[in-house]
Amino acid sequence: LEAELADLHGKEAALLFTSGYVSNWAALSTLGSRLADAVILSDAANHASMIEGIRHSRARKVIWKHNDPEDLDRKLAALPANAPKIVAFESVYSMDGDICPMAEIVEVAERHGAMTYLDEVHAVGLYGPRGGGIAEARGLADRITLIEGTLGKAYGCMGGYVSGSRALCDFIRSFASGFIFTTALPPAVAAAAQASIAHLKVSEAERRKQRRQVARLRAALDRQGIPHLANDSHIIPVMIKDPVKCRMLADILMRDWGIYVQPINYPTVPKGTERLRFTPGPLHSDADIDHLVEALTV
Repeated sequence: LEAELADLHGKEAALLFTSGYVSNWAALSTLGSRLADAVILSDAANHASMIEGIRHSRARKVIWKHNDPEDLDRKLAALPANAPKIVAFESVYSMDGDICPMAEIVEVAERHGAMTYLDEVHAVGLYGPRGGGIAEARGLADRITLIEGTLGKAYGCMGGYVSGSRALCDFIRSFASGFIFTTALPPAVAAAAQASIAHLKVSEAERRKQRRQVARLRAALDRQGIPHLANDSHIIPVMIKDPVKCRMLADILMRDWGIYVQPINYPTVPKGTERLRFTPGPLHSDADIDHLVEALTV
């Protein structure tokens, strides 16, 4: 499975963890704590698992404005030239569904001699000709130091991983408590994940069908005048902006319509930006989408 993942991202090696949360937490905390005088530059919208890993490392943390390469450039320029620098960011941000300006971020990092740590959790399996994520789709994977992903979500299993050079994966394997002191994935789960990854490397059918269903849902919401955040990803946030109403709508959808949607409230998102987040899958039929839009309209 690790060989399958390394091949997916064009890397020498990969390292498996029990979840995407653990892989972020363990890898970032290990890098930050074991590289002397390291500074981790974290995108302001990074996931809780990345924030926890950085915090646990006790390394110096610098937060740069969300998806703003110019701010990252300024923050990197202000740091000591000889300090190890790690730029941590995501490809697809799950709350708004926005996609990072990856090429610009990588160029800024390279200019300052910084490592890049990319979370592709919401992109692996879904983007790129073989499902290698946004980095593969944009031809940038070989310029990213460490790529992190999940075996949940698109691959339908469980577990997380990082992929990079053999030396870097061995470094994390040797020092990460989140790897050393926990149970490995069961062989059956690992085999299922390997089969799923191998399948999506050669099959475009699922990605094509998902793109179709995402476009179909967006168009149907527009026809009904239901506002949703515009983005280039598969994530469709419908803004409610009230925590009580958000939970109430989710309950009504489940109770009266048999539709499960996660209400997203504070502290996952800032107060006043509560939302329902829809992610159509390739196995959602046209009838499923029509049923959802009807439920949201009535």
